[in-house]
Amino acid sequence: MGNPLLDVSAVVEDDFLNRYDIKLNNAILAEEKHMPMYNELATKYHVEYIAGGATQNSIRVAQWMLQIPDATSYIGCIGKDFFGEEMKKNSKLAGVNAHYYEDETAATGTCAVCIVRGERSLIANLSAANCYKPEHLKRPENWALVEKAEYFYIAGFFSTVSPESIQLVAEHAAAKNKVFVMNLSAPFICEFFKDVQEKALPYMDCVFGNETEARTFSRVHGWETENVEDIALKISAWPKASGTHKRITVITQGADPVVVAEDGKVKLFPVILLPKEKLVDTNGAGDAFVGGFLSQLVLEKPIEDCIRAGSYAANVIIQRSGCSYPQYPDFK
Repeated sequence: MGNPLLDVSAVVEDDFLNRYDIKLNNAILAEEKHMPMYNELATKYHVEYIAGGATQNSIRVAQWMLQIPDATSYIGCIGKDFFGEEMKKNSKLAGVNAHYYEDETAATGTCAVCIVRGERSLIANLSAANCYKPEHLKRPENWALVEKAEYFYIAGFFSTVSPESIQLVAEHAAAKNKVFVMNLSAPFICEFFKDVQEKALPYMDCVFGNETEARTFSRVHGWETENVEDIALKISAWPKASGTHKRITVITQGADPVVVAEDGKVKLFPVILLPKEKLVDTNGAGDAFVGGFLSQLVLEKPIEDCIRAGSYAANVIIQRSGCSYPQYPDFK
């Protein structure tokens, strides 16, 4: 469940970033000053449109890795417009069972993906994605998806939209001994949506994040440590609402090893390194990692296999434009 956004992806120059006050390797919500940027991208640059949004990316990758028809479902809000229709077509092609809430008043959300030297910056104009209502989740045909699911994944970005929907799913998962997974998603979520994040955290059986988000989480909670391994341990030791599953914290660090904390111990897993000349863009790398990880988690594979699948999926995605992939995975 998350914010479906159509990625508007283009390679731009440093000057473009400077004019719109954009930092590389960041994810922010669009402000007034960013609005002209979408039109400029569409008219002056070679743009690719790709169905995106963090959670939708992860679930598409999980579905691709699994190759089992209708293994995954997705819920979020789109507009009744051309981009919304593109989104529906895209998710159907990906094999994801999408139940979108269609808002009559807002346009389908977009995310500018600005790429410089293979590194990306994301500026999300949520628009319709911001209009999701818990009433949609409670409709019998949609709640039936919740009842049927064994695993749930929601990126932290959804905290800005529908905390009530997050809690409904989190509490259901705890009551039925199912697995509930979330992502720290961005430094601004850890800072400005701290209360929503803290309310959901006891229900999280698995927490994803990257090193920047982990350090922001630590600072916001007054932990006075920048050490990613320590932070991962502290997050995994946070009190839990259900004792059925122990919490696993997974922190990615770009080309550096993945940090995994569980049972009071930390393990480090190297990632698959890619020669610089093969890097196309990093957009969707973190989402793909989660998708790959989830594809093995739902098969109850050991954590080593989950990490290996995550690294494999991220490695495939960064060699292509946007969060896209070949027809079949060759993950063994």
